[in-house]
Amino acid sequence: MSSGARGAHLDEVYPTLPFKPVKGRGVWLEDEHGRKVLDFYGGHAVAALGYGHPRLSEAICRQAETLHFQSNVLPLAVRDEAAEKLAAFAPSGLDRVFFVNSGAEANENALRLALTVTGRSKIVAVEHGFHGRTAAAGAATWGAKKWYGFPRTPFDVVFVPRNDVAAMHAAVDDKTAAVIVEPVQGLAGAFDLATDFLRAARQACDRNDALLILDEVQSGIGRLGAPFGADLYRVQPDILTTAKGVAGGFPCGAVLMTPTIASQLSPGQLGTTFGGGPLACAAVVATIETIEQERLIDNVRELSALIRETCVVGPVHGVQGQGFLLGLKTTPPAAKVRDALLERNILVGTSTDPHVVRLLPPLILERQHVELLASALEEIGNAAL
Repeated sequence: MSSGARGAHLDEVYPTLPFKPVKGRGVWLEDEHGRKVLDFYGGHAVAALGYGHPRLSEAICRQAETLHFQSNVLPLAVRDEAAEKLAAFAPSGLDRVFFVNSGAEANENALRLALTVTGRSKIVAVEHGFHGRTAAAGAATWGAKKWYGFPRTPFDVVFVPRNDVAAMHAAVDDKTAAVIVEPVQGLAGAFDLATDFLRAARQACDRNDALLILDEVQSGIGRLGAPFGADLYRVQPDILTTAKGVAGGFPCGAVLMTPTIASQLSPGQLGTTFGGGPLACAAVVATIETIEQERLIDNVRELSALIRETCVVGPVHGVQGQGFLLGLKTTPPAAKVRDALLERNILVGTSTDPHVVRLLPPLILERQHVELLASALEEIGNAAL
């Protein structure tokens, strides 16, 4: 992968691509030379409404002019409104919301909640899953040993193979605090877990009085063609985490939980300085209202089907995932396909699977954009890669 030009003082822990945007509009990014690139990656699924959406931009600017920050020491009407909107958008029963800053922080708190309310010390996770780079979230992440950095994990972790129903039932026992699982494994290449596997996790938790945590940091907020994966797969979690697109690009995450779990918490057991800030909360309200009023979930379903129909061409031999969390399965290395697409002014991502290109486009994507991707893939073919 080629590296783009960066400032001299940035710690170079991220490999970058040779395109440096300075502005965006809709689903297009533009650099200082006027080159426009079609964004099929959305900044890891963050730019749910694309760039410069008037409703989102106006909400953030209006809130900034009124009250740009206040901590959780003081109640805020905009925070109450954001929690109400998010709880109404989420699966029924998840009526209590704790706002944080990121997906890793959401998962960190979800795991701590599960350990606290159950009094147990074991977490069951799924092979190839990714939950974040903090201490608890990293401990539940498959393959984290190579970067984990902490001398020990804060709890016992058992990983079960993907879609192995018997292994899930065997792993969950009376020592298990929670099972944590992504309905669609994002970093693993948009690998969609089987419905019976997710329901087995629910059944195993019920049988052993453990909690089910659905990590919907990447899969939530309409991205799968449903409000959340819990809705798509009809699996009810005890705790659900979300981030990425929840505020349309403004840093925000949230932990949603049942009232039963919330009732077991006392003041001071959860805390955050920036979580639930007024700018983030205004952005959450605007994002959810836009998704609902512009019927963007219907758009995701329609165009996801179009991608499956038209983009299995050239280097692509199959598609996995759901909605706008898709993995294009490639015959040549995915990185080569990504680079060839960027040369044709289309930005996509890769994954931990070396033969899967990830698509995480804004929910406002249009049919013409899918047609551009299909044409570019057909033009690339296989020979040159």
